Amino acid sequence: MKKATFQFVLRRLLQVVPVVLAIAAFNFLLLRMAPGDAADILAGQMGHATVEFTEQLRREFGLDRPLYQQFFIYMGKLLTLDLGMSHLQQTPVVDLIVDRLPATLILMVSAILLAVIVGICIGIAAARRQGRLADNLISVAALLVYATPAFWLGLMLIVLFSIKLDILPSGGMMQIGAGHEGLAHVLDVTWHLILPATTLGLFYVAIYTRLMRASMLEVYGLDFIVTARAKGLSEGVIAWTHAMRNALLPVVTLAGVQIGHLLGGSVLVETVFGWPGLGRLVFDALLQRDLNLLLGILFISSVVVVIANLVVDLVYGLLDPRIVHR
Repeated sequence: MKKATFQFVLRRLLQVVPVVLAIAAFNFLLLRMAPGDAADILAGQMGHATVEFTEQLRREFGLDRPLYQQFFIYMGKLLTLDLGMSHLQQTPVVDLIVDRLPATLILMVSAILLAVIVGICIGIAAARRQGRLADNLISVAALLVYATPAFWLGLMLIVLFSIKLDILPSGGMMQIGAGHEGLAHVLDVTWHLILPATTLGLFYVAIYTRLMRASMLEVYGLDFIVTARAKGLSEGVIAWTHAMRNALLPVVTLAGVQIGHLLGGSVLVETVFGWPGLGRLVFDALLQRDLNLLLGILFISSVVVVIANLVVDLVYGLLDPRIVHR
């Protein structure tokens, strides 16, 4: 089994490299089609820059070269894991990303765990009470949350819990100037994480609730569930021990697909809550046409998504060992 798992992981890793390079090439060509560049923005910020000065900046940044030369230079550096310099901030792109990436990963992992755990539990509860009042209420609530825009939901949570009730912080990642260390620092970050993680995760809670309910109802119709009931097992044991493992497969599959969507959604949530992650950095880089920084963020994001999908594949293999041997 261990050998099969190792071969499975190795196959997936060999597929990762061409996929990530293809994504990087596509991102480069797509962003180069957009109007404006860092030289234009930097010259505009100075207010009195001449055309000659703008052209000088382009030469310094290498933006005056033909597109194909810029492409091969970029891909060559990428193969050595050199993401270049941020033209506007004059700081290595890697340093800027490393400074912001942990905050985004904390937000993403918290949101996806919240969505999967809560969605699974509520979905199972709804399936066990099919057609009853609880099932109908859960379905309506899931539909309402699914249809609610994330930015509006975030603002309403701030109004309720930060302004009206004054029990949760409205933004930031930690209390400024508090100087917490150790456990106090962890608790402070966790306290600030509640609202943004809830805002980002609730949309996916609605999706996984409906998917888990439908999957459980499908599994309930299979022969081994009928056999378990014939043996006199309680409905609780059947749901949580026999049916859930098989019903989880579609949820795990969808969770892997939505990692990239979750990362994209964090841009809006981080902006609303002032969360200092990659989302805010993407927004600033896009406004400033800092293409090197934007390309670096997109590259690292694609790596994170591919690794997350690899982890999901491993979890899928644990739920259904037949996948590992394919």
